[in-house]
Amino acid sequence: MPFEHFPKEAIPFLRSIEQNNTKEWFEAHKDGYTKYILEPSRAFVEEMGEHLQALVPTINAIPKINHSLFRIYRDTRFSKDKTPIKSKIGIIFWQGQDIRMQSSCFYLHFSPRELLIASGIRTFDPDLLAAYRDYIKVDKNREALHLILEALKNRGYTVEEPHYKRLPRGFDKKMSLEYLARMKAIAVYHTDKASLISEKKLIPELYRHYETFLPLQQWLYVMSLTKSRD
Repeated sequence: MPFEHFPKEAIPFLRSIEQNNTKEWFEAHKDGYTKYILEPSRAFVEEMGEHLQALVPTINAIPKINHSLFRIYRDTRFSKDKTPIKSKIGIIFWQGQDIRMQSSCFYLHFSPRELLIASGIRTFDPDLLAAYRDYIKVDKNREALHLILEALKNRGYTVEEPHYKRLPRGFDKKMSLEYLARMKAIAVYHTDKASLISEKKLIPELYRHYETFLPLQQWLYVMSLTKSRD
């Protein structure tokens, strides 16, 4: 059967993780994770991936951990949050051959409090940041990005704000749309109720948002190709 939605037990299970966040509790309840989270997530990636390929034929939709699915175990060595188990489930569909988090993508995560729907690149690594800055030095590239971001804002979406207060070296304050040179990431977000993951309208709602995000996703993908040619 085609995937329609996550089971209604998914959000309560994530709430239980928050209340009992130990490896011992999780190991004792791993069957619930498999039944309510992991297997439905794999089915979701396959179904949503087929829909997204209508927008982007080369999108990566791989229903495996460390591909479209993120690990449930937190790497506490590099996290301020030292709880060992994640209660937020992230899923990513990315375009290109680069590392998934450094690629233009469609993304979502859900927790007991919200469903977040997003597209873009959450943060640029040094090489991608350099490629981005070179790319927006071309007027038409910078103007196209600005128009996309403004259109998304006008539709009620949240877009990433400039990270840096000062312009980086090589940019002039007189340059039009100079705020784009102060960005460290380009992304768009929409938040919804967590319970949407268990409703039949989940896939159509996600598709509607991702279709709106497509111009930004594609702008970033084309920009990212310039790094590959360096």
